[in-house]
Amino acid sequence: MLYFCLLFLTAAQIPATSQQPSPPTAIFLLAGQSNMAGRGGVTNSTVTHRPTWDGVVPPQCSPTPSILRLASDLTWVEAREPLHADIDFLKTNGIGPGMPFANNILMDKPGGRRVVGLVPCAIGGTSIKEWQQGSNLYNHLLSRAEASVLSGGKIKALLWYQGERDTESAEDSELYGGRLKKFFTDIRSDLKIPLLPIIQVGIASGEGPYKEGVRRGQFGMELVNVMTVDALGLPLEPDGLHLNTPSQVRLGGLLADAYRRFPSNPLATPLTNAAPISIISTFFLSSCRIFTFLFLFLHLILFS
Repeated sequence: MLYFCLLFLTAAQIPATSQQPSPPTAIFLLAGQSNMAGRGGVTNSTVTHRPTWDGVVPPQCSPTPSILRLASDLTWVEAREPLHADIDFLKTNGIGPGMPFANNILMDKPGGRRVVGLVPCAIGGTSIKEWQQGSNLYNHLLSRAEASVLSGGKIKALLWYQGERDTESAEDSELYGGRLKKFFTDIRSDLKIPLLPIIQVGIASGEGPYKEGVRRGQFGMELVNVMTVDALGLPLEPDGLHLNTPSQVRLGGLLADAYRRFPSNPLATPLTNAAPISIISTFFLSSCRIFTFLFLFLHLILFS
């Protein structure tokens, strides 16, 4: 409750812009914990001994009027790093995968009118239990998602990067897959988008020793339209927990490549085993109807 009171006060202090940008047409939800919120370029200062962002913004994360961010006061503003500055505001934020993802998919329609809307919802240090249906984090995600479409855009996908917290205990690690599946199922149901594309990130690190149990749950997910990209092997910050800036840029590209593979995306490659079955089934049913019609027609002629 304290977090949401602080969030309200923070939103109240943000000055309103005099001119609202054009609303987004394609909306993406960003949720999870610190690596989704972005810690690229965040290290402990040798002077203050506190986490400090170096302020370096790679070209792949550059702002553009075609990429908007849903601010904490539920208004659309031009997106700039750090994306989660007014959402995960109790922590120091840096570069995350959201901006490189958005800039990447914008290249699919160069010069087009697509406006991408990013909805930051990630909170550092959170476990999957804290994201279950009815929790504050879940309700926050749901309410921001619902607010994002009021201007007419459509939610295209949920980008999810979480699990490092659940490596602290063997029990949480082994239960992770079931809890994650329930979260995905519930959020789709409450958003009334039963086949919402979800791209999750296989964790590259953990706060505890049980990383492999979480990864088994992630890669063993058996839900339609859920895809997993792997962050394992991407370089980390000196803390050994968070992806560094180049890794976040790379991850944004991997997420964009995964999004293009969904059948609901016009640029997606059709599933190899889905289209032929559909075509064969349609042809078979149509043929049966034709033969049945001819049989009845001949029967009437011959025996009338």
